[in-house]
Amino acid sequence: MPAPLKVVIVGGGTSGWMSAAALVAGLPPGLCEVRLVESDEIGIVGVGEATLPQIKDFNDHIGVDEADFMRQTQATFKLGIEFVDWGFKGSSYIHPFGVHGKPLGGVPFYQYWAKARLNGRVDDLGDYSLPIVASRQNRFAFPSTDEDGLSSNFAYAYHFDAHLYARFLRGFAEARGLRRTEGRIVDVTLKPEDGHIASIRLESGEVIAGDLFIDCSGFRSLLMGQALGVGYEDWTPWLPCDRAYAVPCERAGALTPYTRSTAREAGWQWRIPLQHRTGNGYVYSSRFISDDEAAATLLANLDGEAQGDPRPLRFQAGRRETSWSRNCIAIGLASGFLEPLESTSIYLIQVAITNLLKLLPGRAIDPALVSEFNRLIDVEYGRVRDFLILHYHLNGRDDAPLWRYCREMPVPDSLTSRMALFEHRGHIAKYKDGLFQPPSWLAVFVGQGLLPAGYDPLVDNVPQEHILRELDQFRADVAQTVEAMRDHGGFVADFCAAPANRPLSSRVAS
Repeated sequence: MPAPLKVVIVGGGTSGWMSAAALVAGLPPGLCEVRLVESDEIGIVGVGEATLPQIKDFNDHIGVDEADFMRQTQATFKLGIEFVDWGFKGSSYIHPFGVHGKPLGGVPFYQYWAKARLNGRVDDLGDYSLPIVASRQNRFAFPSTDEDGLSSNFAYAYHFDAHLYARFLRGFAEARGLRRTEGRIVDVTLKPEDGHIASIRLESGEVIAGDLFIDCSGFRSLLMGQALGVGYEDWTPWLPCDRAYAVPCERAGALTPYTRSTAREAGWQWRIPLQHRTGNGYVYSSRFISDDEAAATLLANLDGEAQGDPRPLRFQAGRRETSWSRNCIAIGLASGFLEPLESTSIYLIQVAITNLLKLLPGRAIDPALVSEFNRLIDVEYGRVRDFLILHYHLNGRDDAPLWRYCREMPVPDSLTSRMALFEHRGHIAKYKDGLFQPPSWLAVFVGQGLLPAGYDPLVDNVPQEHILRELDQFRADVAQTVEAMRDHGGFVADFCAAPANRPLSSRVAS
């Protein structure tokens, strides 16, 4: 049997401990020898507290118990993201984790909705989405296992404390043999013959060698950026926000099953409800507002009393020119940064780990594996980038310079063509690879005011009276199904309440 692959993970936090947990729990025993090096002296960014449904697949794959994980991370459920004031001041819509309606005759439901709208019917597309209606009423239930049922056409994610999630995964990984080393890295040694990383040296003098190094060192990108000199692609011309303030506040009001993003004068503010507190932050462009004004804006728009002073963050939207170079793979912030507008930070960590497990090399690095990994990560970053740009570019606001700039800025051709296809005939191409499929694009297109001028001609095969009956029936079915769901706060209290939060819950039944 060949010697195990020696994997050295540099950095902890969410990316480091997700990588560690996946390697020790997701691969056959003996394949890898994994060691994680981190320093408690180095802070963790850790603002990623909202997730996408794919995180459940990750947890399930490595064998995490859902209720236990939620209790230990103060988690709540998430059915989507509400966007307030993005299309125009006073507007609001929800990007759901699910579909709108159901196909008729093989044609997407929204094509029938588009024809009805063009013929004078005025109603809200969100009324045909179960997770949207459930979010509006603060209700939750697990999806049905009946694939043909209405209650199976949605998914859910989580809001959780990112620091507690990293701590949870650390205990999970160490219990399965992961070796953690505390220490600050002071030097990286490269092999003279090929430039691969040979070892790292700690402040204590210890030298740690490895076959494969995973850079989870955050914005510093200690290995990929500093040691290997891999360049960085700057995407700020499309995504101009470059700073943020983050602050938790006391919980107030109902425990909502969705994240909220509210457009502000120079950026946007997030609201993430956890069991023990609410996470908040203001992502903004320093070109259009001062740091002091941004901090004051955030503090003036909290649900409850702030639990500390706002913590500043600085970043540059973009990514490394390559995510796997030589014998080093960058994961998380060491690989790139895209603002958490659509909760993609942890997803991009997860997809890198998933592809690493599929393409895990031997002690000799096969260039074909490197090339395929980089191709897949390129696709993921590009898809997310375009979707985030869409939110900024597709706005009708004229009240602030940021929004005028974003509306008028040139955007990637890949996004321009996608918008044109939808505006012409409501067509949304489905990606073969990458995140955000047609239901997500539909929610943002319609939510921010881009409505199709035409529709799929196959819709005309169905009589208009039948279309209207189907619309009415599906909307009624959604309303009835949601009415039978539990109150979200009561559901969390019964399923996964953290011990310290049990007195706060009254176990409300619907």
